[in-house]
Amino acid sequence: MKKIFREVVSLPEFDRDFKRLLKRYVTLEEDLNRFIETGLNLYHKLKIDNKGIVPISGLGIDSPKIYKARKFACRSLQGGAFSGIRVINAYFEETDKIELIEIYYKGDKETEDRERILKHYKA
Repeated sequence: MKKIFREVVSLPEFDRDFKRLLKRYVTLEEDLNRFIETGLNLYHKLKIDNKGIVPISGLGIDSPKIYKARKFACRSLQGGAFSGIRVINAYFEETDKIELIEIYYKGDKETEDRERILKHYKA
């Protein structure tokens, strides 16, 4: 993977989510790397908004900003960018760091785990 951000890390909960989904969607690891290199780079670095990544509001968290990716192309699923995979991440602009918080398939659950987000980022 190209080094676009200074640091890209994942929470242990993300790793568990990812491992579970990887059993069902074999291309997920490569798809996630491509998403970081292109989708997150376009949105956070190049400031190009294709409406695929949106800030999550109503959390009461000032920093870092928390985002949901609604456009994530998973080649194991039909639908192209609208495959139904959602990725929740935090972006620390001052340190150029991405933290991957949650990944899920929209068919399995409807929305992000707000408790998880607040547990890790609420002051």
